Amino acid sequence: MKYKVGILLVIAISLLFLGCVQEEQKATPTPVETPKETPKETPKATPTETKEVEVTIVTGGSAGTYYPVGGAMAQAITEFAPGIKATAVTSGASVVNARKIGDLEAEFGLLQNDVAYYAYNGVEMFKDAKVDKIRGVATLYPEIIQIVTLKENNIKTIYDLKGKRVAVGAPGSGTAVDALQILKAAGIDESNTDIRYLNFKEVSDSLKDKTIDAGFIVAGIPTAAVSDIAAVRDVAIVEVPDEIYQKLKEDYPFYTQVSIPAGTYKGVDEDVKTVAVLAMLATNADLSEDLVYEVTKAIFEHRDVLEAAHKRAADITLETALDGMSIPLHPGAEKYYKEKGLI
Repeated sequence: MKYKVGILLVIAISLLFLGCVQEEQKATPTPVETPKETPKETPKATPTETKEVEVTIVTGGSAGTYYPVGGAMAQAITEFAPGIKATAVTSGASVVNARKIGDLEAEFGLLQNDVAYYAYNGVEMFKDAKVDKIRGVATLYPEIIQIVTLKENNIKTIYDLKGKRVAVGAPGSGTAVDALQILKAAGIDESNTDIRYLNFKEVSDSLKDKTIDAGFIVAGIPTAAVSDIAAVRDVAIVEVPDEIYQKLKEDYPFYTQVSIPAGTYKGVDEDVKTVAVLAMLATNADLSEDLVYEVTKAIFEHRDVLEAAHKRAADITLETALDGMSIPLHPGAEKYYKEKGLI
């Protein structure tokens, strides 16, 4: 009898334990059923989650045109090119910028189209340091050679510069290259003239102080450095005659003939003949196609940002973006122009 009671007791305890286990299983989800322990697929990053790419645009001196135009480009890129933050910085302008682009010290740079050609082909000042990675993004506006003097100096044409104190631009700059080429065409060099290497601001200050007789400034007009002089001195612009232009064209096909309109600067009441090259934006061949495409798109589809920064930006148009392009295009820029039917 005791034996039967013991068996019944064991059975009862077993049933009770089994019931508790089943209740616990109902109440507690298995690990597979628990949402927080289920492996999740990594989501694809949206543009806002993508790490921001930072790029630098090298420009020129703060008194020139490159700096405000480059700053406006950086603003347009940062605001309208997804995932890209651009910063414009001052630099020694064209020649320096070509080298910085080639070494990827900067992703983009403003420079003259003639200097870009020299860099890509390894000639002139780049004969010992070819920059074969430089690529074109867009040509922008005429870079006008402005030979600035004071009216009291009575310097009318480039021939009158012989024997004078003449500033030709910062050392190694595109302005210095142009100035020396133009002076050479007129028979002027360091053997018969006091040649000084000064940047735009130094030219402006030196003319105000009358420590030089004339200075070369190569930039879009009006240029702040020239306007600054005109605010305190009676300025004049030195003429580059037709025959000098023809001599330049024989050796340097990048030059075009232009006139600085009367009224561009205070006291300049007549048009003045001179010559010009073209400003352009360049980059490095190793930058991605998508990045350069977005940069090109942001610049041309938000030109209002550029025009608000400087009057010269009105000449930056999609229709003229390939005029005077002196080096191969970057594939990213090429893609954009193909979309727009320019290529």
